[in-house]
Amino acid sequence: MPTNSTTTIWVLFALVLAFMALTAFFRAFVRSRRGLPLRPMPGYQAVPRLQGRAIETGQSLHISLGTGGVGGADTAATLSGLAILDTIAEEAVASDSPPTITVADPTAMILAQDVLRRAYTRQHNAAGYDPRAVRFVAAPPMAYGAGVMDMLAHEETAASIIIGAIGPEAALLVEEGARQGITQIVGTSDAMATSLLYPSADHLLVGEEMFVPGAYVGTDAGRISSLIVQDIFRWLIVAAILLGAAGKLFGIWG
Repeated sequence: MPTNSTTTIWVLFALVLAFMALTAFFRAFVRSRRGLPLRPMPGYQAVPRLQGRAIETGQSLHISLGTGGVGGADTAATLSGLAILDTIAEEAVASDSPPTITVADPTAMILAQDVLRRAYTRQHNAAGYDPRAVRFVAAPPMAYGAGVMDMLAHEETAASIIIGAIGPEAALLVEEGARQGITQIVGTSDAMATSLLYPSADHLLVGEEMFVPGAYVGTDAGRISSLIVQDIFRWLIVAAILLGAAGKLFGIWG
């Protein structure tokens, strides 16, 4: 007679196999270009348009990785910002319109410089790489916010993308961006910051939305298929919860 722990292990094993099988299926489907539309996320869908505006006008596209770094609690949020930088850096470099990246942590600075350097290398223009495009503004959060606020006020910026671990100091960036008429996309893992940014940001990424830039801005079939399967499992979990609640309510099972 199997124990509860054994049953749980087999259920989890079956779910992992189902996830892997569905991911492989949708990956092949996406690669065949028959297409599967992702659920709309206007923030990510606006990125190509904003990048095109920056290239046409010769203005800078600002990317903020927030105040976090890699190696601590902020790692996932910082990597999300690096992912969106990676997806747009090559086109920006090819158009001789590299983005301006601001950070507040040394580890984020090193990784952002590496992403930009690799973009130049892929374009066979390693000599054109300028590490000063990644700016270490300040380590204290409020000092970082004030420093980026000053940059937005005095430099021509086409758009601002803020994705990473950033708290209430993000309100300084977004308010200045709104004052300058800069289109802004903001994603943060801080719930308080999200509530502060809602009135001012043009596009606000909420919750897990900030962790999927590779699927929306990039063309990686693996990331796209993984996101589709995650959405399928999310709806299955919601359906299971509703069915369980209904069964309890109507006494179908004890």
